Amino acid sequence: MLGEDRFRYDPNHYLISTVGLPTVSQIDVASPEEPYLGLRLVLDPAVVTSTMVESGLVPRPNDGSVKAIAVSALDADLLNACLRLVRLLESPEQYRALGPLVIREIVYRLLTGEQGHRMRHLATIGGHAHRMVRAVKKLQEDFAKPLRIEDVAREIGMSVSGFHAHFKAVTAMSPLQFQKQLRLQEARRLMIAESLDAAEAGFQVGYDDASHFSREYKRHFGDPPIRDIHNLRELTLTSEAA
Repeated sequence: MLGEDRFRYDPNHYLISTVGLPTVSQIDVASPEEPYLGLRLVLDPAVVTSTMVESGLVPRPNDGSVKAIAVSALDADLLNACLRLVRLLESPEQYRALGPLVIREIVYRLLTGEQGHRMRHLATIGGHAHRMVRAVKKLQEDFAKPLRIEDVAREIGMSVSGFHAHFKAVTAMSPLQFQKQLRLQEARRLMIAESLDAAEAGFQVGYDDASHFSREYKRHFGDPPIRDIHNLRELTLTSEAA
């Protein structure tokens, strides 16, 4: 889940994310008999770029404003390459020699697949895509501080209106909405993992008004902080008992 957008993927699909986004994920089906297993591959922009050059794949002018996350159907060639990469983990010596080659094949399959335009974000060293990556990184680092759109836009060399438009095209939300999701997700983590109360968690992520924090939290997660954390802990205890 990213803002109001929902992305569902399963063994027949793959997901690509080119920018660190404040997503919320949920595993629908998993059990000790049939556990949830996933593969996450971090793609090196340098490998993506060199694969593009060697394959003669040229970035398109409009690639810079493509949304940074999407799900696509998994084809047989891409699945085959991913399985070979995982099987190489059982043989470290073979992995060192063959792993990089299989990863390049995976990159090539992705570049020539349905999400090739999104993959080209990873190879963009200039233009709007690169600026959006910088903007996202800055918001992630300073999410608890007051957000001044003018300062961020100036730092990445864009007008305020241009920054707003391209940021929303890539992340599916405005910079302020992006910051809000970062704050609320971190507050939720603090209450669950570090047992902070709602007021303290809200204060640590940048909310000066506890009632404002509680309203924003309920609007985003569906329940006020205390009830939401209680429900999450009950779910955890139920899962452990099962």
